[in-house]
Amino acid sequence: MACKRYLVNGRVQGVWFRASTRDTAVGLGLRGHAVNLTDGRVEVVACGEGAALDRLEDWLHRGPELARVDAVLVEDLPEQAVSGFRTG
Repeated sequence: MACKRYLVNGRVQGVWFRASTRDTAVGLGLRGHAVNLTDGRVEVVACGEGAALDRLEDWLHRGPELARVDAVLVEDLPEQAVSGFRTG
């Protein structure tokens, strides 16, 4: 199992980004979280199979309809024991 951290920049708060990310991640069988940061970005941490992480990353570059994604920074993380997918 792999884990990645994504920092998503753009108009990503107040546009259903976290909830849409959770729905997408759960549909891909991923675990982790999506949280708003005080600087206006959204942090997404996801753990699961590599192909599913790739699909989530592709989706994060687009986001939901009301979002405008300017950039997605990606960082590999050590494997983590995570259950479910939460938003905060």
